[in-house]
Amino acid sequence: MTRLQLNALFHPQAVCFDVDSTFCEDESIDELAAYLGVGEQVAALTARQVVVDSVAMGGSVEFKEALRTRLGVMKPRRADVEHFLRDHPHRVTPGIPELVALLRSRGQEVFLVSGGFRQIIHPLAESLGIPLSHVFANSILFDSEGNYAGFDESEFTCRSGGKPAAIRHIKDKYGYDSIVMVGDGATDLEARSEGAATVFVGYGGVVVRKNIAEKADWYILDIQQLIDVLK
Repeated sequence: MTRLQLNALFHPQAVCFDVDSTFCEDESIDELAAYLGVGEQVAALTARQVVVDSVAMGGSVEFKEALRTRLGVMKPRRADVEHFLRDHPHRVTPGIPELVALLRSRGQEVFLVSGGFRQIIHPLAESLGIPLSHVFANSILFDSEGNYAGFDESEFTCRSGGKPAAIRHIKDKYGYDSIVMVGDGATDLEARSEGAATVFVGYGGVVVRKNIAEKADWYILDIQQLIDVLK
């Protein structure tokens, strides 16, 4: 790492976390799809998107179209999401509550930057005292009767290149010089692009991805490792 990256890692102004398989042990899109009875179809689409992300990590519309296709298969109603949250409480990754508390005690802000859904992530953020203004995720739209009506295409993370765009927005809005990104996948690694995250910490505590481990500035298998560094 460069001196700048080391300083950012030991003294971060803010830390951004991916949610699925990082902040939580869940993969919420796949689990919601399974709850709706279309798990296999959506899992196949997700696997296809992982290949796309690994081969071409930016600038195109692949992620938005994949999200549109997955949601088109799922067609979740507002009541479906509410029942899913009731029946499937978040499985927060061990160490995350302690890490969030440590960062906040040091005056360092926490942001969630996810390709998942605000309807699922907001209750999690609130439970850990993270302001909803610090959540960047996709938003499912419903009509007046609560039926699926698409998704908000203005959200950063509905498109390829969305995570670095969200982080650049955070830096501009809050005046940060450097940000640490923690995540498990290719779109999280992509967040280390020019002008975005200073350091990318790859997390393999839920799923180990060899290509991410090879390219991360630091790769960890336990959140406690990050806590120890910050302490």
